[in-house]
Amino acid sequence: MTIIRTTSATDTSTDTPSRAGTPTLVADRLVVRRAGRRVLDDVSVSLAPGELVAVVGASGAGKSTLLAALAGLTGLASGSVGLESPGNSLPGSPYGRVGLVPQDDILHLDLPLERTLRHAAGLRIAAGRSERAAAVLEVMTELDLEDRAGVLVGSLSGGQRKRASIAVELLAGPSLCLLDEPTSGLDPATARSLLVTLRSLAERGAGIAFTTHAVTDVQTCDRLVVLAPGGRLAYDGPPQLAPETFGVATLVDLYDRLATMASPVPSGPASGKASLGAGRRPPRPRTAVTRQSRVSKLEQFVVLTYRAADIVLHNRLTLAILLGSPAAVIAMFAILFRPGALTVGGDSSGAVMEAYWLAFAGFFFGLTFGLLQVCSEVPVLRREHQSGVSDAAYLGSKVALLAPVLLVVNAAMLVVLRLLDRLPALEGHTWVSLFVTLGLNSLVALLLGLLASAAVGSVAQAALALPMLCFPAVLFSGAMVPVPVMTSTGATIAAATPDRWAFEAIARHLDVARLLAADSPYADLGHASHATYWTALAAFGAVFAGAAYLVLRQRAR
Repeated sequence: MTIIRTTSATDTSTDTPSRAGTPTLVADRLVVRRAGRRVLDDVSVSLAPGELVAVVGASGAGKSTLLAALAGLTGLASGSVGLESPGNSLPGSPYGRVGLVPQDDILHLDLPLERTLRHAAGLRIAAGRSERAAAVLEVMTELDLEDRAGVLVGSLSGGQRKRASIAVELLAGPSLCLLDEPTSGLDPATARSLLVTLRSLAERGAGIAFTTHAVTDVQTCDRLVVLAPGGRLAYDGPPQLAPETFGVATLVDLYDRLATMASPVPSGPASGKASLGAGRRPPRPRTAVTRQSRVSKLEQFVVLTYRAADIVLHNRLTLAILLGSPAAVIAMFAILFRPGALTVGGDSSGAVMEAYWLAFAGFFFGLTFGLLQVCSEVPVLRREHQSGVSDAAYLGSKVALLAPVLLVVNAAMLVVLRLLDRLPALEGHTWVSLFVTLGLNSLVALLLGLLASAAVGSVAQAALALPMLCFPAVLFSGAMVPVPVMTSTGATIAAATPDRWAFEAIARHLDVARLLAADSPYADLGHASHATYWTALAAFGAVFAGAAYLVLRQRAR
């Protein structure tokens, strides 16, 4: 296939003062394969600071894949991507040089814009609070968002939200920025305003490349890169020369030409060097493009925890669910259980059920707290992972925020039930043991919920997963059907059910066995030691935490 590279009479391929010393992003003969076929086929392009480049092509031509490859976020079958400085000297670490704004929103909609950017700065900039605040103010001013600082991101217009997404990437001060379909879904006036913003960024020295389907988006660009079907580079040059080169009247006709292209593009005038050195270059050493966070994992953990708390406090519905559902369950327990059920002479079956429902309550609280945490943040999670944010720090922040809330909820449940005489008077160490068991069970369920939330694809799927995760805890805990009565398979499943161990531990704490007849199928409840039950629960927690981390890493890629 003949690649057409042209330059206009006004080509400014020499470095201007604003570009001097700033490295150029160079991709050489990129090949990307997926499912056995090439989605990028021998593509060589470059992007230098000060350029505004549009990437067009038919659907499926590999435009988004090209941006991901340029950002170092997709595997290459062959070829290389790197940074080159004007004097052939290699720049230092490329961290912060290349930013990628995906088509999906990468913002939390429930936070004010300025707070969102402050949290993003904390994850991207290894500096003090004042420096981060200055960076936030700078990008908001640069993108004309100062007057929207206190507005919730979800209340911003489409164009403002897209500029906010760009602001997140500009916080780290990249000299090169890639945008995937930035004008998609915007009305013409808003799209035109966004393009003016991109042109302004380029004039200030940033290299900007974006994909688009709208021909009106490319008119003011310095270069047009055209991808043909199969991910082949068909053209790289000034937009105004593209129609003539392809033998069509307008850029709109160019899309029709690409759609019917079954043979190599007819050759046309070529310079061997596209604007700012986009032509094919001889191989030379390059620095691989990567994105590594310079913010420590501990700092990331602190920022992510604070942000998670900020999101919960700003979302009244989430806050109401986190606090309201435990309150409703505790109220139902007060109505359900009779006073004195766990005292000598009380109903033994009622005592067993009360011990079980205490265990299940702790499990249910943890599961519901964790189940919606990750699935609603996948686009943000994926982008932050690509920016170098630690998955372990992200997972740890969720636990750090929610575990203390669960402890408070469990403590409140015990206090209320004791004040209403639904629990008997116990010695201090027994209360502590009971609290520890409930806390461990809630933590295990929280980690299970985070694992499920990371595994499902949407909030709706997470809601459907709730009963599927609760039913085993109900059926195989050993309360509804005693373990000795179960089949061997059922007993094996019961041993792998965390709530079974919590139920037996609570039965031991409350000394339920003293209320049971010797021939009761529940007679062996609580026969193991506290350490045995706690070790089992801790083991479940470790397994769920490790699995959640692995699934989280996979989803974030």
